[in-house]
Amino acid sequence: MVRAGTLDPESLVARIVAELEASPAAQQLLLRALLTNEFRDVPLRLDRVEADIREMKVDIRRLKSDVAELKSDVAELKSDVAELKSDVAELKSDVAELKGDSLEFKLPQRIRPFLSQKLALRGARIMQSALGPDQGNELSEAVERAADAGVITDAEETRILATDLILRARRKRNRSPVWVAVEASHTIDGYDVDRAHESAGVLQRMFGEDPVAAVMGYAVRADDRRRAEELGVEVFVLERRQSPASSA
Repeated sequence: MVRAGTLDPESLVARIVAELEASPAAQQLLLRALLTNEFRDVPLRLDRVEADIREMKVDIRRLKSDVAELKSDVAELKSDVAELKSDVAELKSDVAELKGDSLEFKLPQRIRPFLSQKLALRGARIMQSALGPDQGNELSEAVERAADAGVITDAEETRILATDLILRARRKRNRSPVWVAVEASHTIDGYDVDRAHESAGVLQRMFGEDPVAAVMGYAVRADDRRRAEELGVEVFVLERRQSPASSA
């Protein structure tokens, strides 16, 4: 039973809610009265959490950007490393080729005593060199005359002029004249063998005298050595620190 002048609970609550809705200040006072300090701080904490989340999202976007940039840098680095490896391989090839050239450029000064001993020659002299100044124009003039007369082809003329070294000598045993065509490379290959053999053949056709074809280097494969034997080409393999002069 509700006493006179007293509101029932539902009406009381409805009245309180209406008063609170009409007065925000009253809402704050009621909250302070009903909630503990911990609960009062919840909205502030939520604001801070939301701020932290927004900051984390920004950091994550930056991190993703940094990772993408890092991946790009790594890819570029791999490309640079691959290019560097290619350059190193090319440099090694150039060094090997330079070593071969070094051997060839030593030959004009040392080849005569070396081949004189190895091939039993006397009076050897360099008639033509593709590695430096010619020893004269005697052979080049003879080659030009042979080409003009049709004794040799233009290609054979070029082959003679490109031969690393051509020597003129006499054999010790019978003093017969001989021409020696020499091709020199760091590593002797079938191409060197064929060139020396071809040059010797052209010299024989030009002068009608016995030729000797020879190749010289620091190494030769077994199949290239066999080819040289089949063609009658002399093969001289030097030690790494050995020169033609020290071999004589």
